[in-house]
Amino acid sequence: MSYLRRISTRRIVALCAAAVLVAAGAITAIALATGDDGPTPPPKPLAEAVRDALRAPAAPGVSARIEFKNRLVDAASLQGSDPILTGATGRLWASANRLRLELQASPERGGGDVQVLLDGDRLSVYDSASSTVYRAVVKHDGKPERAGSAPSLARIEKALAALGQRATVSGATPSNVAGRPAYTVRVAPRNDGGLLGSVQLAWDAARGVPLRAAVYASGSDDPVLELKATDIAFGPVAASDLTVAIPSGTKTVDLDPGAEADTQSGSEAGKQAGSKAGTQRGSRERRLTGVKAVGAKLGFPLAAPATLVGLPRQEVRLVDLDGSPGALVTYGKGLGGIAVLESKAQPQQDKGGGSEGAGQTLPKISVNGASGEELDTALGTVVRFRRAGVEYTVLGSVPPAAAEAAARGL
Repeated sequence: MSYLRRISTRRIVALCAAAVLVAAGAITAIALATGDDGPTPPPKPLAEAVRDALRAPAAPGVSARIEFKNRLVDAASLQGSDPILTGATGRLWASANRLRLELQASPERGGGDVQVLLDGDRLSVYDSASSTVYRAVVKHDGKPERAGSAPSLARIEKALAALGQRATVSGATPSNVAGRPAYTVRVAPRNDGGLLGSVQLAWDAARGVPLRAAVYASGSDDPVLELKATDIAFGPVAASDLTVAIPSGTKTVDLDPGAEADTQSGSEAGKQAGSKAGTQRGSRERRLTGVKAVGAKLGFPLAAPATLVGLPRQEVRLVDLDGSPGALVTYGKGLGGIAVLESKAQPQQDKGGGSEGAGQTLPKISVNGASGEELDTALGTVVRFRRAGVEYTVLGSVPPAAAEAAARGL
């Protein structure tokens, strides 16, 4: 989030898609596939289906050809085209706790390939079109299970009951995915879901591996994000298929606000986009929060009203933006909240020119007389504008009218 002020249209949408799929559990899916006619497994309570999936013998590895569909953005709202916006085909490899997802751009559409790699808790997204590697840490709640163990049925039931307090969870619906008996579950937020309607996940009834992931916007019967694969093969995966050689000069952007600052070039820090950090994190500095404390560290006036479009302010946090201090202000709770990123505008941005790349531009808007641009997606809106030497990025799973009103309220 710290780098949204400089990310192009294409990269914003690609990262939004990746973030949503990570939240849905799709990025850790071993194999993803379309629905198909065929035998279905016997009915089973959800907790039992989950327990049996976790106890199933682990596959030595999986490889598949995949297809990615992205309907986040209405093509009519953007100038230019890109396979990440309209969808792409590719391949997937997975073994143990490592995964590589390759989305291949078609030559006639232009653009470059995108590589998504997961190695333990380290997530990397390599965008060849922009020659940039984005890195983040996928945090896990709770203590990891011991190797070879699985949660008890009682523990799974307790976890599902807790999830049921925040979301509507369907049962394990017998289904068939890619010709294999599977169970499908649907999860929808009860409150503060923003524009998110639901997430559907399916897994192999015998092997326990995920088979399909789809994200739906509120009020829509068609998924806005979907991963599916064909030609699925189970078996050992070569280590070379789980890594990507990053060209010299590739830029590395660390998207984890709590991570140590990355000052290395892509040629030094990104030899393998999916590799773990060479050293463990040491003790971190305490994060600076609060209106007065953060405002005193900025070289520009902090805009942090107590409420914004009716949402109460939750937190004001100091963030590092390319070595310069910035502020992250959040409003509301849950997916229906709004985040505001404030930073000193860069000279080249004030002069225009932008960083959209690939022939794409965002629709222009005016925010209280200031020039701005807006990205409207099925799951949320991003508004960016500059005023008096300060750049503001407003984003949330809200309609454009709400994001624009929030921008005007700053």
